[in-house]
Amino acid sequence: MNSTFVLLKRASLLLVSCLLPLASANAQRDIPFSGPFPTAPTGLENLPLGEGPWTYPTAEGMDIKVSVVAKMEYPMALEFLPDGKLLTITRRGEIYLIENGELQPTPIMGGPPSVFAGESGAGGTSHGYIDLIKHPDFENNQLLYLSYSKPKPEGTSNIAIGRARWNGSSLEGFADIFDPGPGVAGTARLAFGHDGKLYVTTNGNDPQSLSTLGGKVLRLNDDGSTPLDNPFSNQPGARGEIFSYGHRGALGLAIHPETGEVYQNENGPNGGDELNLIKAGYNYGWPLVSLGRTYPGPWQTNDRPTHAIFEPPLVYWTPAIAVSGMLFYTGDALHAWKGDIFVGALRTGEIPGTGHMQRIMINRDYQEVRRESLITELRQRVRDVEMGPDEFIYLATEQRDGAILKIEPAD
Repeated sequence: MNSTFVLLKRASLLLVSCLLPLASANAQRDIPFSGPFPTAPTGLENLPLGEGPWTYPTAEGMDIKVSVVAKMEYPMALEFLPDGKLLTITRRGEIYLIENGELQPTPIMGGPPSVFAGESGAGGTSHGYIDLIKHPDFENNQLLYLSYSKPKPEGTSNIAIGRARWNGSSLEGFADIFDPGPGVAGTARLAFGHDGKLYVTTNGNDPQSLSTLGGKVLRLNDDGSTPLDNPFSNQPGARGEIFSYGHRGALGLAIHPETGEVYQNENGPNGGDELNLIKAGYNYGWPLVSLGRTYPGPWQTNDRPTHAIFEPPLVYWTPAIAVSGMLFYTGDALHAWKGDIFVGALRTGEIPGTGHMQRIMINRDYQEVRRESLITELRQRVRDVEMGPDEFIYLATEQRDGAILKIEPAD
């Protein structure tokens, strides 16, 4: 009886073990795709923002209040002027003024025509206006710089950078200072370095090629010309504007307020978003290396995630948060966050409606200590993060039901 029982038990275990792989395989699903991207659920997308304000506890023991400064469609970037006025640009190719906390109803005149298409977060979108910054000597020259999607006669578009003079209510004399030409589209973030040079991020093809401008960080003079001391300015066959290369979709650019170092963040594929310290002439590896997967599932590289022989990121995200915007917070108003890095998130883990902001605490060696997700309950696509003259944090949430938000202490 015992031997029979043992034989039956062994036979049952063998049968179960044979069926397990089949059952496991059948438990998985075929993932539907829309073009190259998995089709994501939309149940959390485009939920109404509400009127606010909202109060939240935070990890550093400091409660915050989040309030709506203005509601608007598709705000992309914010720029505070020395007099406290706030300019914001939109994906539709508009510039608005916020004065004394009030959004002025009429767009500012004087900007260039641009190409706007598609819904935020969808493939194939085109951003009319992308980024807006003031010249370091703005108080004397009143110059504003705008990156935008420039329409071309053949019906295509690419990014371009222009500048104009601010007269207090509109732009005067807008003119392009840099046009990289076909193949460089998508987004272009702008920042003036402590050296007075204009740094520009680009998306596009051939990020490993020094003969093209896509997938690079560029360094320009303030008139759009090429500095003679750029790392590749004297290399035959290389574009002299290139400062670093091997980048994917860069949506954030910031200059460290004390060191003057250039920091950039970029979207990976399915995972592998990066925050990078940008160094002259360095290769950051895309698409040869990545800490992310391709959208169907396999790793981006054939073996395993790595950054061997290439410059590694300081911070990375897996799953991806579609990292965007960036701020080194230097104020005292939000005292528990002084010295931290803030980035926007457009969505988390490829799920629409999961945008938020993240805080990264770094030590004196600029190494990550801990990070915190903030305002996740609002489910907003945070595109830009800026510190205002009041030392509060302001956000642009880029979606149809978008807004300018303000973060301040709750007490």
